[in-house]
Amino acid sequence: MNLSEKIRRAISSFYGQEISLEQVQLKKTKKEFKGHLTLVVFPLLKISRKNPEQTARETGEFLLNNEPFIEEYNVIKGFLNLSVSSSYWISLLNEIDSTKRYGITPTADDAPLVMLEYSSPNTNKPLHLGHIRNNLLGFSLSEIMKAVGYRVVKTNIVNDRGIHICKSMLAWKKWGNGETPKSTGKKGDHLTGDYYVMFDREYKREIAELQTKGLSLKDAEEKSLIMSEAREMLRKWEAGDEATRTLWKMMNSWVYDGFDETYKALGVNFDKIYYESETYIDGKQTVIEGLKKGTFYSKEDGSVWADLTADGLDEKLLLRADGTSVYITQDIGTSRQRFRDYPIDRMVYVVGNEQNYHFQVLSLLLDKLGFAFGKGLVHFSYGMVELPEGKMKSREGTVVDADDLIEEMINTARETSYELGKLNGCSEEEVSKIARIAGLGALKYFILKVDPRKNMVFNPKESIDFNGNTGPFIQYTYARIQSLLRKSAETLNETLPNNGGIQICDKEISLIQWLDEFPAVIRDAADGFSPALIANYIYELAKEYNQFYHDFPVLREENAELRRFRIVLSENVGKVIKTGFSLLGIDVPDRM
Repeated sequence: MNLSEKIRRAISSFYGQEISLEQVQLKKTKKEFKGHLTLVVFPLLKISRKNPEQTARETGEFLLNNEPFIEEYNVIKGFLNLSVSSSYWISLLNEIDSTKRYGITPTADDAPLVMLEYSSPNTNKPLHLGHIRNNLLGFSLSEIMKAVGYRVVKTNIVNDRGIHICKSMLAWKKWGNGETPKSTGKKGDHLTGDYYVMFDREYKREIAELQTKGLSLKDAEEKSLIMSEAREMLRKWEAGDEATRTLWKMMNSWVYDGFDETYKALGVNFDKIYYESETYIDGKQTVIEGLKKGTFYSKEDGSVWADLTADGLDEKLLLRADGTSVYITQDIGTSRQRFRDYPIDRMVYVVGNEQNYHFQVLSLLLDKLGFAFGKGLVHFSYGMVELPEGKMKSREGTVVDADDLIEEMINTARETSYELGKLNGCSEEEVSKIARIAGLGALKYFILKVDPRKNMVFNPKESIDFNGNTGPFIQYTYARIQSLLRKSAETLNETLPNNGGIQICDKEISLIQWLDEFPAVIRDAADGFSPALIANYIYELAKEYNQFYHDFPVLREENAELRRFRIVLSENVGKVIKTGFSLLGIDVPDRM
């Protein structure tokens, strides 16, 4: 029975009236006051019929006289501060130690099914820093949802068709001279991205030339020959033109191979991948059905629209005049396919906040089309990630490439570790492994520790620091614990004594309290869609442990029982760090 339940029963007995667990509001006592836990007595005033201070005093007196785990109490303005015995905390640590997958809720066969969509790349360019935040958030959220007992399906929708794809294809057709990833030694997504940038440069050159001839920007854009060619290529693609489709398949295959390498390096994966080239057809058919039913309307040029003005939005294009589809069309089709494929209870889209309006529209359209799942869609809207230098632009080739960033982080971790002497005595194989774990840990942690709804600036140099709120600092704490355990000759699988044989200090009790909070932190992270809660909890735990390790001997402790307690405490701090980091998709090294 946990402490809250013990106190609930005691108070119910004292006042002769049942109270709920929600009324037992326990929190850590503030450092400036004596005690381990503080009971907020305001929820008890209705049954005590006394003022807060009187209620706190009589409750504290009853607990002291009737509950052996309460050693002292004091009252500060209606807050009851309780000092809890060492035996209780040791007993609690025993429970944590005996729970192999501590903090993780097993998933039942009939648990609700959550589908998360993340990544959603375009096949005209490689993944960049923005994609990294998306993938890390999506993967971490899926692991957190599993940890609280949901069944989870991780999906990716690949935007493999559209005008942006045709830009890369057209540029390669004009200036590629038949080059391939194999002939150039370049990853396929990088090669395709080069041609996307090349198209944009030519397009801008053409626009500027037309403007020098007296055309307005709008007229110049309409007269652009290269853009007209790209649009014609898209029309041919949708019409099934064999040559266009063959070129499209070839270049997309290059990109998929490149994406797979990047996903593997990041440590993210998917259970199901959907392709816009397949789902847009379903979307077009659904829109046409909606047009026939009068849900949508057609303009004189043949384009199909939805009027959402009554819902506080505006009119939304669903099909262009030439019959080609837009993003929202594909998303309608993808939604239909997913709900046919899986018995989804909750659909979560992990997409940046610049698409907030898009998902408002999607939810409304699906609802108007009669789909029960329309209103239940969740857009997990996260903030943009920038560099200290500012925003990135794909078409101008000024993005931070994901592959380059991963390589840079690993190299920086290697150099920093050497400078600090943390790789002395390691083999080259160990050095490579540790550098990869630390480099990726720095990258992932720096991104995930930030409230996902906020915009952020990613600073590679700050992220790799071995001090402060960084991945390497926490990884080093874990490695330190593993080193301690290797040096220990103690038997760690024995139950610790909790009969009052040893007295533990407030710092040790504080660490057990931190460990006790872990399951609730995971639940809060799942409810709030926030890996940052877990990231910052693990940092605080690691910081608290390092202070303890600095101030108190572990292996050098002369009292054998106290030494064994501290070893078990250290082991469980390491266990929670490892589990917490696994929910963020971050590895921890046994040596560092």
